Amino acid sequence: MSPEEEREIRDIITAIPAISSYAGPVARLGGLTNRVYQLSSAVLRVPGKGTEEYINRANEAVAARLAADAHVSPDVIYADVTTGFMVTRMISNAVTMSPELFKSRMGAPARAGAVFRKLHTSGGVFPFRFELFAMIDDYLKILSGKDVELPAGYHDVVKEAQDIRKVIAKNPAPLAPCHCDPLCENFLDDGTRMWIVDWEYSGMNDPMWDLGDLSVEGNFNDAQDAEMLVSYFGGAPTAADHGRMVIYKAMCDLLWTLWGLIQHANNNPADDFAAYALNRFNRCKALIATPGFARHVHAVN
Repeated sequence: MSPEEEREIRDIITAIPAISSYAGPVARLGGLTNRVYQLSSAVLRVPGKGTEEYINRANEAVAARLAADAHVSPDVIYADVTTGFMVTRMISNAVTMSPELFKSRMGAPARAGAVFRKLHTSGGVFPFRFELFAMIDDYLKILSGKDVELPAGYHDVVKEAQDIRKVIAKNPAPLAPCHCDPLCENFLDDGTRMWIVDWEYSGMNDPMWDLGDLSVEGNFNDAQDAEMLVSYFGGAPTAADHGRMVIYKAMCDLLWTLWGLIQHANNNPADDFAAYALNRFNRCKALIATPGFARHVHAVN
């Protein structure tokens, strides 16, 4: 962390009443769009450039507090819906997860399934309704005002996905409070249980979105998928539930392709987001093209 960055963070700390007296060490943590810092027993989140275009901070604050009440997320110490600054309690003795750790830490997919179940059955009502195709339209509108090109064939795949949209609409699942952006790094594992952080995209949604999205983010194999699903359902899932999860594996890649392009257009330095978007789009197309995908859609229908 540069001296300039540390001065900026110290100024932010001073301006937040809940932590204004803190003078201890500040350590930079991870984050793709935001900057995250550890302040001893607390964590400070500083929103990234351009996130105000697509993040509703008031909705996020409500969801973060409800998730904390459900004991699936750290307590919220401070949240400013105008600036986007948020302070939460630090989870001690927990490891920030990654695709590699989801493979190497025994029982990790099962613990993820268990924390998802706890969240989805908590009874919390998040203020936002996560609507996949509405969000695709919103992201396309944002991108229309930026100097960036969509991957070749993107609109063709969106058009093809309309048939999937009809199947999902015809066979709706009860909505539940969902994280909706289960990046592996949003999971903290203490070896006994998982915690989930970062509620920017959270909303009421089909619960299988969370499981399908985590499977994609963690590059889960069939055994990991099965472990997570059995933990979540307390036994083997129905063909329809399994099929719904697989459908969302493709659909989340379709959506996050656009998110990646927005990061690229905003010059987010955290990653090569042009390559990120193209990889996600190619993975979406590849999954939809498999014979097994059609069988999963049939099982839902």
